[in-house]
Amino acid sequence: MPDARPVVDSVAALLAGATDRAALDAPGKSGAVLERVRIDGRPYVVKYLDHDADWSLRAAGVPGSPTVELWRRGILDALPHEIAQPIVAVAHDRDRPTLSAVLMHDVGPWLVPAVDDPITVGQNSRFLDHLAALHAAFWETDRDVDVVAPRDRYLELSPRMAAAEATLGSSHLVPILVAEGWPRLASVAPRAAAVVVPLVHEPAPLLAALATTPQTFVHGNWKLDNLGTDDTGRTVLLDWETPGRGAGTADLAWYLAINCRRLPVSKEQAIDDYRAALERRGIVTEPWWDRQIALALLGALVQFGWEKALGGYDDELAWWEERAVAAAPLLG
Repeated sequence: MPDARPVVDSVAALLAGATDRAALDAPGKSGAVLERVRIDGRPYVVKYLDHDADWSLRAAGVPGSPTVELWRRGILDALPHEIAQPIVAVAHDRDRPTLSAVLMHDVGPWLVPAVDDPITVGQNSRFLDHLAALHAAFWETDRDVDVVAPRDRYLELSPRMAAAEATLGSSHLVPILVAEGWPRLASVAPRAAAVVVPLVHEPAPLLAALATTPQTFVHGNWKLDNLGTDDTGRTVLLDWETPGRGAGTADLAWYLAINCRRLPVSKEQAIDDYRAALERRGIVTEPWWDRQIALALLGALVQFGWEKALGGYDDELAWWEERAVAAAPLLG
């Protein structure tokens, strides 16, 4: 197993010798700041992870950041070949414990463009195949991958988070929209709300049901803004915001929910493609698949019910509502 990696004890030391520093725009909405720099003539990108400025870090509840913990434990070195993660060093500032920073190779040219167009069928298939590769590599792992607790992962976009951010006087857009969206779900999709809203406040029944199915290491934010394809066909993977132990299909369900407007195939096809990719890697899915995928799709609406409600009752929300209602008896 890979050894633990050292964490630099100050952001200043991490960036010693950096030149040509320039702020970098990014599509993320967490409040994180990015900067392009050169060190010894080579281009890098720095991501500053500041609990004082980033609502997603506060929601995750991990000192330093989840990324620092993954690095410290050597978990990123155990990723399968299909995954290209660009981090080369991290720092957790001893004098300002709320601040960390991640130094990465500049992979900008390989990332999925931040536009509204669907990605290609080939790239979508590759992302699903490589997601399955990640999960297969950590299937029922005994490594210490418990970074963000499943409860916090499912409450990241909850009324609890929105209320906490409001108390802090946060002006970030996502917490504001979360606060607006959840009350709308009951009027827009009452059948979905009857199942989902109780879980948004207390996800224990969902977590207990998912825990009866196989577990792996999940990324937690498999969205197109965090993905790319390098010149060898590997998947570039960024932003480990809510990683930890969980159901692999939860990553899949998140992908389907957050990228819904850009998928080139139906959700059903994407689900079949991911399952087939697991099977190709020797994971026998028949005993547990139906239960876990149903619960994971319900879980995605626990995470994104607010966002779907803001769009009104359309085909997208109707699809998720049907899955939530169908999965409700599995909660026990």
